Amino acid sequence: MFQDKVVVITGGAGGIGKCIREEFEKTGAKVCVIDIADNPYFVGDIGDETTLRRFAEKVIGEHGRVDCLINNAPPLFKGISECTYEEFNYALRVGVSAAFLLTQLFLPYFAPGASIINISSSRDRMSQPQSESYSAAKGGISALTHALAVSLGGKVRANSISPGWIDTNYTVYEGPDAAQQPAGRVGNPLDIANMVLFLCSDKAGFITGENICIDGGQTKLMIYHNDFGWTYNP
Repeated sequence: MFQDKVVVITGGAGGIGKCIREEFEKTGAKVCVIDIADNPYFVGDIGDETTLRRFAEKVIGEHGRVDCLINNAPPLFKGISECTYEEFNYALRVGVSAAFLLTQLFLPYFAPGASIINISSSRDRMSQPQSESYSAAKGGISALTHALAVSLGGKVRANSISPGWIDTNYTVYEGPDAAQQPAGRVGNPLDIANMVLFLCSDKAGFITGENICIDGGQTKLMIYHNDFGWTYNP
């Protein structure tokens, strides 16, 4: 399905990004990763504009086109009490601005049928205390997705995925951690990677501008104090 397709993944050295990379590689895709952590293709900070431009030049210089762009790298997670102004802006650069710039840089080189997948989070619609930098970036990438889908209509499809609780160590949880999720379990990276590959495929050719929340149904669970065993302890 993706034999010899050129797939770009930010944050592809570990976690969900690593799983996405491995699933594409199994299909014969040519995967180009940028990550601040060690990886075989390109080590660099996507919060830096010069680094992004160097990375894009390398991809185009070697392959001449892009079939799939997966903006996955996670932004900084800090709250209003501790996050500095610079840290907040850095979170936005990693979580939103990098996706915008890479799309802009690759725009003349997207192949016919190309697809952009932005990894958001269920935190784009719900929050815990002290999560402002991460939540703002994830909300931004979700909104950027539908804007790109409209601007790039007829050329590139753009969709986003909002993962819920995904355990990147594939830990199998039991008890309340699993039971609280309507699906009955905690998610793992394959739950996200499988959707990424589907959305990038021809089978999803009529899907664009969409956000798909993969959270085991957690965001649909209505919670009230003393209702169905839930207790609020501030």
